[in-house]
Amino acid sequence: MKILVINAGSSSIKYQLFDMTNECVIAKGMCDRVGQQSSTLIHKGKKDIRLEDVKMPSHVEAMKFVLDALVHAEHGVIKDLSEIKAVGHRVVLGGEDYTGSVVIDGTVMKALYANIGLAPLHNPANIQGIEACKEIMPKTPMVAVFDNAFHSTMPDYAYMYAINYDDYKKHKIRKYGFHGTSHLFVSSEAERLIGRKDLKIVIAHLGNGASMSAVKNGKSVDTSMGLTPLQGLIMGTRCGDIDSAAVEYLVNNTGMNVHEVTTYLNKKCGLLGICGFSSDFRDIEDEYEKGNDRARLAVEMFCYRVKSYVGSYAAAMGGLDCLVFTGGIGENSYIVREKVMEGLEFLGLEIDDKANKTTKRGETKLFSKGKAKAYVIPTNEEIMIARDTLRLVK
Repeated sequence: MKILVINAGSSSIKYQLFDMTNECVIAKGMCDRVGQQSSTLIHKGKKDIRLEDVKMPSHVEAMKFVLDALVHAEHGVIKDLSEIKAVGHRVVLGGEDYTGSVVIDGTVMKALYANIGLAPLHNPANIQGIEACKEIMPKTPMVAVFDNAFHSTMPDYAYMYAINYDDYKKHKIRKYGFHGTSHLFVSSEAERLIGRKDLKIVIAHLGNGASMSAVKNGKSVDTSMGLTPLQGLIMGTRCGDIDSAAVEYLVNNTGMNVHEVTTYLNKKCGLLGICGFSSDFRDIEDEYEKGNDRARLAVEMFCYRVKSYVGSYAAAMGGLDCLVFTGGIGENSYIVREKVMEGLEFLGLEIDDKANKTTKRGETKLFSKGKAKAYVIPTNEEIMIARDTLRLVK
């Protein structure tokens, strides 16, 4: 059975086509700058192609390019679209309506629209991706795999904010968490590597978007992102944890309105705001090693925030068996792993410097020698989406 996985952003569509017989990727790619004057398709199938300056005024046209690439005589990997038995869609937020993946029908679509207010930057794009696929492939089953589903096991005392309870019930203001598909995959891999399920695991999913989770006995009991992905760690352009009164202060002192301040905190702060020249951690590390003091500050603030969450979650779970680094930064920056683990020996975490510094891109690796394990585990959200899609359509 072949499963197509779609991750639709506001101006992009990323896709992977899986043959679930052996869970191998037989084609993948992305459409970039969707809805702009000049769009791009990058496709890797039987042949790799790159189409530039093409017209993709909407996600529907972009999906047509994707599907045409998959069935193309020269670089395609299937004869016709009937070989695709189902499509799995990454959906950022299902709110309190869904605590697991679900086959998409009219009721599900109504819930997705109803939750746009909770995820205004992400859910509209996810919906556009679903509707584009439904228009072109109306008889193919569609599945929504929610980013927050893994975190639905958090206890109420962890996901609640200390606001008026009636306001929580009316407006659904609470911590939802994100990156759940990644946290589920990585925690499952850690259990497999250690050979036990009764574990206390802290996961650091570190990339341009970054989040932490506490996973106890296979279930998420806390996570760093909240009502939106803005809460928690310092990220590429997001500020992370901040005093909420800072919003009013910025409104009163900068001339920005509330919407503009929210955009500012999401897109102009974080690592970019601290260092002043880039949101890409690779650029920041390069400058850090050259002695750039703003880059040093960005690196140290980022690592300090991660370390703080490790300690907090270890305390909440009553101990720590395993710390996992994943995501673009977590998998590739030995400097970040080194700085985060420095001083955590009291938790049983003792770094193996050689193993840490020789970890290769895409490699799963143990890089600790203490009582608690520390791993680099590359994440694979797409295979989790494909597996859930297959499970539901079967």
